[in-house]
Amino acid sequence: MLTCIIRYDIEPTAREDFATYARNWGKAIPRCGAALTGYFAPHEGSASTAYGIYDIPDLASYEAYRARLAADPLGRENYAFAQARRFIRREERTWLRRVDR
Repeated sequence: MLTCIIRYDIEPTAREDFATYARNWGKAIPRCGAALTGYFAPHEGSASTAYGIYDIPDLASYEAYRARLAADPLGRENYAFAQARRFIRREERTWLRRVDR
């Protein structure tokens, strides 16, 4: 099992837009085949760092998941919402494998 941690740099004044974006992914991601841990927005400290975390079996499964997400109506709508509102300044994906089990 692989864990994908997406680190977002978001506009500090657009936290509600990011929350809407996260809630939409909360519906679409599990439907498209990944196990969503959750989305996390700034509370204390950094006003612009947010995270999305999910698990997927392997990179081949990830490729199929991404294709399903791109074809999903809510997925397409959410991508367009983020592009139109421009509240995400940058995102980085880190892939981790849990080793303590």
